[in-house]
Amino acid sequence: MRIRTVIFDDNPGIRMGLWGVCDRRGHEVFTFPDPGICPLHVMRRCPCPAGTVCADIIISDIDMPQVNGLDFIEELHTKNCVAPHFLLISGEWSDADHARAVRLGCRLFTKPIHMEELNAWLEKIEPMVSPARKLLDWQSQEWAANV
Repeated sequence: MRIRTVIFDDNPGIRMGLWGVCDRRGHEVFTFPDPGICPLHVMRRCPCPAGTVCADIIISDIDMPQVNGLDFIEELHTKNCVAPHFLLISGEWSDADHARAVRLGCRLFTKPIHMEELNAWLEKIEPMVSPARKLLDWQSQEWAANV
């Protein structure tokens, strides 16, 4: 079973560093410089049938040029996205953003990211990914019908 992780960060160095950590752990990794160019953002509703997820882990920076990461995660929840694990990253957390992210069930990290802390979180999350779950085929008709 391969874990699927989707990463959003407009900083190429951070995006590639996060990709490297997840790739070394055996994840299937997709990266985007902004949620605005990802199919997860433009879909009208979650296309995942029961037992299927678009991603196991979604990691997002908050401050990006087109779409705020916190708004993006909240929008995924509104669309009934069933991705189980969300991690949000910010250089500085306001009290309001912190409370909102916690309410959405996100794990919060502050920049600069300590890779040992990220690895410890992934170590905790990976066993929670059900081997029985299926990953959505992003090329499928179900996916295309919801974009």
